[in-house]
Amino acid sequence: MKKEVTLENELVKLVPLNQAHHKVLWPVAQQVDLYKYGSNDVSSEEKLSAYIETALNEAQEEKSIPFAIFNNATNACIGSTRFGNIDQKNKVLHIGWTWISLDSRGTGLNHQMKFLMLSHAFEQMGFEKVEFRIDERNVRSRKAVEKLGATLEGILRKNVVTKSDFRRSSCCYGILKEEWKTIKQTNFKELI
Repeated sequence: MKKEVTLENELVKLVPLNQAHHKVLWPVAQQVDLYKYGSNDVSSEEKLSAYIETALNEAQEEKSIPFAIFNNATNACIGSTRFGNIDQKNKVLHIGWTWISLDSRGTGLNHQMKFLMLSHAFEQMGFEKVEFRIDERNVRSRKAVEKLGATLEGILRKNVVTKSDFRRSSCCYGILKEEWKTIKQTNFKELI
């Protein structure tokens, strides 16, 4: 297993997820609507525990790197995110499985967090591409990813069944390593 990493700046901190985070994630999990857009379910304490366990198992298999997210100003846990679908051979990974508290939405914390993750993926991990897959109906998340500088590459039609048994279509966005320097200087200029 590779060394666990913490990503942090003045406003946000991503720490390696562990089962002990269940207690601080549960109040946030009660606010989120993962059932609407995703296939994951954190709607009960048991389901949240299973969600964390799955993330940790994937981490052991080096398929993902899950994090708990903390607001550095308040030291409050505001959600979870991860690097997933890690493909070491092709140097491609996904950023996703992101859910944050309602009061953190629209504050810029997600933008800060994605900057830390993109910087780490391209500059420390040496990946060639970062992908995002978002429910076609999830306009808020799509706009947030577009604000990062990601390019819509296509739509996978009806490829995921959500917890509400809706067969969603996923918008596939990507950022290439050679695009990162320009994106970093334009879309994240206030952070560098």
